Amino acid sequence: MTYLIGLLSVVFLGLAIMIVSKSIALSKGIQGADDSDARVDGANNGNAFGFLVFLVLGSIAAAWSFLHSQPDFLPVAGSEHGLKTDQMFWISMGVVTAAFFLTNTLLFVFAFLYRYKKNNVATFYPVNHKLEIIWTIIPAIVMAVLVFTGWRIWRDITKQAPDNAVVIEVTGHQFGWYVRYAGNDDNKLGNQNYKLIDDTNQIGIDFTDESSFDDFTANELHLPKGVPVLLKIKAQDVLHSVYLPYQRVKMDAVPGMPTKFWFVANKSTDEMRAELGKSDFNYKLNCTEICGRGHFGMAITVFVDEPEDYKAWVAQQKPFLTQNPDYLAKVPEKLKGKAQKYAPAEAPAAESDSTQAAAGAAPATASLRRR
Repeated sequence: MTYLIGLLSVVFLGLAIMIVSKSIALSKGIQGADDSDARVDGANNGNAFGFLVFLVLGSIAAAWSFLHSQPDFLPVAGSEHGLKTDQMFWISMGVVTAAFFLTNTLLFVFAFLYRYKKNNVATFYPVNHKLEIIWTIIPAIVMAVLVFTGWRIWRDITKQAPDNAVVIEVTGHQFGWYVRYAGNDDNKLGNQNYKLIDDTNQIGIDFTDESSFDDFTANELHLPKGVPVLLKIKAQDVLHSVYLPYQRVKMDAVPGMPTKFWFVANKSTDEMRAELGKSDFNYKLNCTEICGRGHFGMAITVFVDEPEDYKAWVAQQKPFLTQNPDYLAKVPEKLKGKAQKYAPAEAPAAESDSTQAAAGAAPATASLRRR
């Protein structure tokens, strides 16, 4: 490809030099030579045929470039809505390509047919309402159809997620992603508060909300195949952007403004590996918003599992409270009984405030009695 670009550059440079030299010769001929009309006719004929040659060679080069680059346009779609957006992409590409070749063909052919000739007289053609109506209405109809079709697809993508959607929270930070799952018990993510962020609770899970008790975190993103997934997207510091190229998912992660995107992955990791012929292939979640010096490494591995495998993986995960029993102390008194379910087996039961107070007061009471 590099050699082709270099060759074309040399060809175009040569053509430019030739045109400049001919222009200089024409100007000299017009100023003093009797055969200036012949020179002008010859130059115009040469340019006119040059236009046709450029049209043919340019069309061949454009077609070759398109066909050569087509495999890199879009990766294989791995979601249900991705099939629709890909179809819309290729329809739009077809319309634009047809318009490109039509208009450029007319441009170069007209330049050839209506080049300067000594005995030609220009026709005064001030207006043609019918022609103007045709070339206004047809593009307007085509654009309206494309816009309406695209709007319908976007409406379906951004509508309310189904009630059975798996809820997963993705939080961007410099330079990585925190992934929180809604757990096995309620499929609800608990509240979050940036004031609660510390070295362990890095996303500020709020344990005054009982929906947080079964939430768990992971360093990778697991998605069930064929099941709606609702991504709740946040950012802690600067603007990031969640990008799953194969699933056709892209949504900005904006500090202070949660966003969301739901979709259905329709090809498991194993199926995509078989289709691509790459046994080591893995889906990736990337950041597509330049967010600092470490932006290039802001990616995590994504696994699309069969529903049974996904359930088995989730069942193996331990809630954040189980892995960090110290946070049981942050649970309100009235919810400690429910939270105790998630305490590790070896951890002592979380003491209530009244029990702790009574334990602290007992020695003092005993000493008073001895007095």
